[in-house]
Amino acid sequence: MPRIVSAKKPKNLGYTVRRLLSYMGRHKYSLLAVAVLVVVSVACNLLGTYMISPLINSLVAGGGMSSLIKAVSITALIYVTGVLAALGYSQIMARSSQKVVFDIREDLFSHMQTLPLRYFDSHQHGDVMSYYTNDVDTISDALNNSFSAVVKNGFQIIGTMTMLLVLNWRLSVIVAFSYAAMFLYVRYSARKSKEYYRKQQRSLGVLDGYIQEMVAGQKVIKVFNHEEENLKGFSERNSELQEMGTAAQAYASTMIPAVVSISFFTYTVVSLCGGFMVLGGWTTLGAIASYLVFVRQAAAPINQFTQQSNFLLSSLAGAERIFELIDMKSEIDEGSVTLASAGSGWVWQDGDKRIPLRGDVRFHDVSFSYEKDHPVLRNLSLYAKPGQKIAFVGSTGAGKTTITNLINRFYDVDSGEILYDGIDVRRIKKDDLRRSLGMVLQDTHLFTDTIRENIRYGRLDASDEDVEEAARIANADSFIRRLPQGYDTMAVADGANLSSGQRQLLAIARAAAANPPVLILDEATSNIDTRTEDLIEKGMDRLMEGRTVFVIAHRLSTVRNANAIMVLENGEIVERGDHEELMAQKGRYYKLYSGMFELT
Repeated sequence: MPRIVSAKKPKNLGYTVRRLLSYMGRHKYSLLAVAVLVVVSVACNLLGTYMISPLINSLVAGGGMSSLIKAVSITALIYVTGVLAALGYSQIMARSSQKVVFDIREDLFSHMQTLPLRYFDSHQHGDVMSYYTNDVDTISDALNNSFSAVVKNGFQIIGTMTMLLVLNWRLSVIVAFSYAAMFLYVRYSARKSKEYYRKQQRSLGVLDGYIQEMVAGQKVIKVFNHEEENLKGFSERNSELQEMGTAAQAYASTMIPAVVSISFFTYTVVSLCGGFMVLGGWTTLGAIASYLVFVRQAAAPINQFTQQSNFLLSSLAGAERIFELIDMKSEIDEGSVTLASAGSGWVWQDGDKRIPLRGDVRFHDVSFSYEKDHPVLRNLSLYAKPGQKIAFVGSTGAGKTTITNLINRFYDVDSGEILYDGIDVRRIKKDDLRRSLGMVLQDTHLFTDTIRENIRYGRLDASDEDVEEAARIANADSFIRRLPQGYDTMAVADGANLSSGQRQLLAIARAAAANPPVLILDEATSNIDTRTEDLIEKGMDRLMEGRTVFVIAHRLSTVRNANAIMVLENGEIVERGDHEELMAQKGRYYKLYSGMFELT
């Protein structure tokens, strides 16, 4: 098979099958047609084989050419019908399976949009992507190939055993023992190989993660000439995968040869016994000829059933992962306060009350931890009046970015409260809360689209003039117009065709397009050189005019004009004041600004 799959069964097989059947049930008429055509195809195959008996018996009895032509014509018609039925169910199944996978993928992506940020912070991107690649594709392959094959082989086994009993029940006892031996060996081999398949899948995940990291870090790898070391690391992980895969296949690959060997042995025994029965007058030559063909055919559906059932179980394990994610609780939003337009401004609609949106943000005794017993913020209190610029400085891990995450409600506080225009942010609907906030992150993200559309992402209904005005505010307009296609230049590979400073300017322009009353700048100028920084500060001043602004910065020169500077250490504010006040105190900020300490 082209994809490595695990033989690991889903933990809750019944629930997973019911969920998958519920998706298939949306296209029940198409799948019913598939089932009917599969039965027709199997019946034609069995009936065509059975026609050997009357055909041979007719010749032995001295039937003429007309009877032979009639028997051959009937047999040909049966097989043609079977071929058309097989063509029909394969085409319908291909279309139906893609519809089912479309529904699953749609529901998966739709639900993933509702998950809290904590989920994405705690899961590797490669693992998230595997839902859409390995898991969904495995379901697609199973529906395309395995579903109809398992149904067909199941009917084939039942039909073959029925025909064998009809033709000769005595010989069928021998075949029944043969079937039992086949199933016992398959069960034994599957049990032995299952653990190795699990280890193989784990090794594959480790290797995939390693490859993802190496591809993403190619520039760093080449800078430090670590190609050989990385190749060594890859070889170690690849060897482990090879070892687990070899062990798994060592058992799994014996299934088909074992089944075929047992079937050949059975065929030999049945041939000898059947010959004696014909000589003894217990059966006819035609019946034995037809019977032997059925015996030869008996192994094929068992082999295919074994292969496809293992693959189906693996696909159901992937489906279980998907359904577990779909069943995961969405981001809780108990808020009732909404954002409403009021002429040229905005108001908070709190029941019958309309509260002007001014951008007044206050923290009261806020404590927060990402993990229990590991507090990040401790009883933190601060305020930002409308139009003020509040700066946060401090070493890495001091809690600067956490503060902005709490304002956005990417996370909720453990204790205390955050008031936005006097309203607890937990009472504001998250969509409305976030629509009132603009955010520029240190790590910019550009979509594979034009420069114009990347800026417009801040406000999807922004006109071209609004987009260009936002670019001018961020002082990005001049460099954009120098690009090959100007605003219609494509940003590719997360903006790899642009400099880091240009990407940062576009992120600032995107925030300007959103025109929010509150701005959060998380290291917004960290990737911009001094000259570019001077250029954007004028634009930033215009952008920040009349807005409440929270700034996180390593470069302390960018926060000199802040109304208040908060120095954080270990989740607590150790100093606060404007630049002159903090410099006069000659405390932590003074030492940081003077270079006696460094921000790390």
